[in-house]
Amino acid sequence: MEDEVDRLVAAWRRERPDLDVEPLEVLSRVSRLARHLDRARRLAFSEHSLEPWEFDVLTALRRAGSPYQLSPGQLLTQTLVTSGTMTNRIDRLTKKGLVERLPDPGDRRGVLVRLTEEGQDRADQALAGLLEQERAILAELSRAQRGELAGLLRQLTAPFDNIPG
Repeated sequence: MEDEVDRLVAAWRRERPDLDVEPLEVLSRVSRLARHLDRARRLAFSEHSLEPWEFDVLTALRRAGSPYQLSPGQLLTQTLVTSGTMTNRIDRLTKKGLVERLPDPGDRRGVLVRLTEEGQDRADQALAGLLEQERAILAELSRAQRGELAGLLRQLTAPFDNIPG
C-alpha cells in the first residue's frame, strides 16, 4: 500500500539522488499523523464544547485524583505554558464553572485550582470521545503492532522528555 510519503520520497530521490532522504520515510509520516491526530482531538473536544487547552488543564486536574486540585505551578509544569497564560486559562475556566480557586491551606498567599463537578464530567466525556477517535486512527494495527510502535516512539521521545529545565 502506497501513501503520500512514498510519493514524496520517490520525487525527492528522483530530483536529489545525492541526498539520503530516508528520515522523511519516518518523520514525514509522524508529522502527517500528528496533523490527523490534531483534527481528531479537536473534533472530540468540540463535541463537549472544549478547546484543546481547556482539555489539557481539566485532565491535568482530573489525573491528580481526588480532590482533583493542583497549584497553578503544578499546572504550569504539566501543561508547559507560561505563568501569565495559565492565569488567563484558570480565569476563563473559572468563568465557565469548570474549575474553582481555593485558598491553599499550606500557603496563606497561595491558591489551589480545583475541578468542579461539571469540569470533571466534561473532562471524562471528552476523554472518552478522544479515546474513540484515537482507537479509530490505530484500527489498522494489531495489539502487538501498537505495542511495538509505542516502544519505538518512546525511544524517540524519551530524550526530549527528560531534558532538564
